[in-house]
Amino acid sequence: MDTESDQRADRGIDVSVVVPAYNRRASLDRCLTSLLVQRVAKEIVVVDGGSRDGTRALLGLYAAHHPRVITVIQDAQPGTPGGARNRGLERAAGRYVFFCDAGDHLAPDALARLVATADRNGADVVVGKVAGVRQGLRESADRASLTAVYDDLSCFKLFRRDFLERHAIRFDETQRRGEDMTFTVHAYCHARVISVVTDGDCYHAEGGGEASARDPLGWLRVVRTPIEVMARHVPPGALRDRLLLRHLRRDVLAQLGAPLLAACEAEREKIAVEVADICGQWLTPGVRAGLDGVDAARVAALDDPDRLVRLAHVEAAPLRHRLAGVEWRGDRLLIEGWAALADADGARDSTELDGTGLKGSVGLVLRERMSREERVPSLTRGGTGAAGSFTAVLDVAALPPGVWDVHVAVECEGARRLARLGARREPGAGVPAAHLVGGAVAVPFLTRSHGHLGLDVGGHVVRVPAGVRLTRAWWRGRRLRVEGQALVGEEAAAAAVRHLIWRERASGREHRERAVAVGPREFAAETTGLRPGTWDAYLELGLGGPPVRLPVKVADADALDRPLRWWRGAVRWGVVQWTVRPYATAVNRRLSVSVRVATPPTVVRRMIRALRH
Repeated sequence: MDTESDQRADRGIDVSVVVPAYNRRASLDRCLTSLLVQRVAKEIVVVDGGSRDGTRALLGLYAAHHPRVITVIQDAQPGTPGGARNRGLERAAGRYVFFCDAGDHLAPDALARLVATADRNGADVVVGKVAGVRQGLRESADRASLTAVYDDLSCFKLFRRDFLERHAIRFDETQRRGEDMTFTVHAYCHARVISVVTDGDCYHAEGGGEASARDPLGWLRVVRTPIEVMARHVPPGALRDRLLLRHLRRDVLAQLGAPLLAACEAEREKIAVEVADICGQWLTPGVRAGLDGVDAARVAALDDPDRLVRLAHVEAAPLRHRLAGVEWRGDRLLIEGWAALADADGARDSTELDGTGLKGSVGLVLRERMSREERVPSLTRGGTGAAGSFTAVLDVAALPPGVWDVHVAVECEGARRLARLGARREPGAGVPAAHLVGGAVAVPFLTRSHGHLGLDVGGHVVRVPAGVRLTRAWWRGRRLRVEGQALVGEEAAAAAVRHLIWRERASGREHRERAVAVGPREFAAETTGLRPGTWDAYLELGLGGPPVRLPVKVADADALDRPLRWWRGAVRWGVVQWTVRPYATAVNRRLSVSVRVATPPTVVRRMIRALRH
């Protein structure tokens, strides 16, 4: 027997948008307008739970003007959000279903992009970018892994309707909060293909803050359900541990931060007991290994409520810091500064927080951008006490090549707080010049956007302040010998030279010759075999990272030898004259070589023109 949805599906609807609405008159206009402009075959199913603020009248107007698109389901009494969405889902007839709250709205082309992605990939779930949300996937993906999308457990996504029907995926109508999390976890666990669209915002959420911050005990009871749903579908192992880690960090242990401080003493104890009970059930060795910083310290302190409060103060306290100076001491980089945890109101900088007895140790942490490897420099001054000042000595020669971001670190109660150092600086504090250390170039820098301190070992992202100056270009037979000096800043860098590269201007062809050091600054290379064309000279240096290619500059025109000419037989033209002329370009004074060939008649004509002049 055909259901009503099956019969209505013959209308060729691509997307059924389900909107629960209860007393949302103020925001409903914007929501429905954003849905009506979507360029897909759609229907909008609005479920009104007995609104008393004019929502019902407004829905009547919209339904009257768009009878083929908007369907309104009226309930006499308000129910749970999950119940309203289930009512809309039962009425839905589209190939896909999208859930949208009445207080939110969609980007104009959101559904078209989501449907196109679902059709192309055969996806059961398509995750669209939510405006303003930094967590989650940053790049679109045709087939995303479960761990990649699991940070986003809201229901504001595109779901294939027959997929939801096949697995009987519905909202839990007994839950007043967190029902969307349980629904999405269930869908994720059954989906064969999950796609992601991040090439533009899809969904604009206008809701308030996280409800868990207002009722941590209630939230802790709610999050048990999605955890249990996930555990029923994912067997024990590395995958389950990664998904459990997300729940414990974001849903469970987070309640021991600001929510714990906002609670009364009696409620704090209940929160700690509830968290300990959840951890006792789901904190596997694999999950424990994934915890770091404050979370690891919280787990260790679950039986010590006073320490949990102190840890919450550590997390809530502003981290003040200032860079005082950076300078080279031989091959070591000296970094001086000041850092401390401030009072909760930020009024006074101190590593001791009033009323808590907290004292922190201060130091630096270097973190490589790609590998996330960390190094901790040794301290020669400071590190503990109320002042929070420090002097760190960084052994640059021991650092692998890479881009190392400098963080100030304050450790307190076994938890570590990190912040990028450098945005706030003492007057006159800057970075020193690049320095060669053990054959690699080390370039201290401040980021353009925020002024954060970093160290580029090998010249990966920062331009290396190096230069190559020609001292002499002369002929040894038919080989052009190029001699010059290579510098990094004011330091001799001839030991780093690798090749002299000639690049033909028109075709982009390259000709490489080995370059050798003949002194601390001096290098030499010989070239032969250049084909006809105009060739620009570059010197390639190995400075610990990607090869650095520098143009060879001509400071003195007298350093260039005369053009060289010779006759040589060729199969195509018979005998031809080769002319090789080194010269300096007019604008940049760059060393270049012009290679020309001419037949005897051409040479004669040139000689006649020269005699006439």
